[in-house]
Amino acid sequence: MSDCIFCKIANKQMDTKLITETDDYVAFNDISPQAPIHALVIPKKHFSSLNDIEDIELMGKLVQGVKEIAEKLGVKDNYRTIINTGAEAGQAVFHMHIHIMAGRPLLWPPG
Repeated sequence: MSDCIFCKIANKQMDTKLITETDDYVAFNDISPQAPIHALVIPKKHFSSLNDIEDIELMGKLVQGVKEIAEKLGVKDNYRTIINTGAEAGQAVFHMHIHIMAGRPLLWPPG
């Protein structure tokens, strides 16, 4: 989608420092971090939400990417992942993305 900020990041139309990039996804730091470490993993192909992805192989690559990025960020044993699906669930950018948060105690339920 031409107006999707995450599509612009994935297509390198915005100058964003990437944590990692593969053929299928990119990862970068959240611009409004909610924890000392707050990264996002997004598929390069546009999907509005988790509900729109039917490619199980791609989902596996995204989850494997989360693990690899957590290790790269030095938090492989203590991090939270979040996928918000829909506005009422907190999704603000309608391009599927996985949050990786760490670096402080993350209480449950989140506040």
